[in-house]
Amino acid sequence: MADPKIAQREAEAKAIGSACRHGLRSIEDCYSLNEKASKSAVFAGWKEMDLYMRENKIEGVAPQGLKPPPPPAPPSDNVITEKESEEPKGKSKSK
Repeated sequence: MADPKIAQREAEAKAIGSACRHGLRSIEDCYSLNEKASKSAVFAGWKEMDLYMRENKIEGVAPQGLKPPPPPAPPSDNVITEKESEEPKGKSKSK
């Protein structure tokens, strides 16, 4: 008889895979977001949900919950041009 904790972990990983597929996440994203889950069980859940969604023509739900990437920093008003960045050259003595 299998250990109930192992069976529970497998079921949770399978549910994670199913949720990732329904949430339109790639399997690679699912693995990276759930590093502690068994990859084989996650894949099994993802594949099972993929088949179910295709058979029943179910559209996925756009993923939410991840923070959007920060907006790019606004350009600085202090733009240094090449001429300004050069140090003034003094008179050099030639020999």
